[in-house]
Amino acid sequence: MKFVGVPKSALIISFAGLLPFIWGVITIYSNVAEQLTLNLIGPRFIGPYVGLAYGTVILSFMSGVLWGFATKATGRQAANGYVLSVLPALWAFAMIGGGPVSAGMNLIAGFIAVLVLDFAFWGWGLAPRWWMTLRIPATGIVLICLLPVVL
Repeated sequence: MKFVGVPKSALIISFAGLLPFIWGVITIYSNVAEQLTLNLIGPRFIGPYVGLAYGTVILSFMSGVLWGFATKATGRQAANGYVLSVLPALWAFAMIGGGPVSAGMNLIAGFIAVLVLDFAFWGWGLAPRWWMTLRIPATGIVLICLLPVVL
């Protein structure tokens, strides 16, 4: 896949940010990785726990990213942008809980919704031109990594 126009630093940091999601999946399917993680850093960093906790953080982080994009707008578009930008954090706060399956389903819904908001902010010219080139595959990886939590 080509990431034309995406700054190298943004690409590296974004994909490094996927590692906790990927590690969660690895520890779901690998007893060795699970035991190693349990012994070295504890149960918060294995299986669904790391994916759900980190997913909540990243969903909230994406609110901040969208807020930053909204600062480029004026008038009614700015007001709409600010309102839309806080929705992912509010979703994470209100909907992540009630067990791993429901939390995972709600995170999946939240990340799909953030991708829709990414498209909106990008379409309004508030996000960089390369934004969707980065966000589509990153979101796809997040969704794939959250699926084992809900299945």
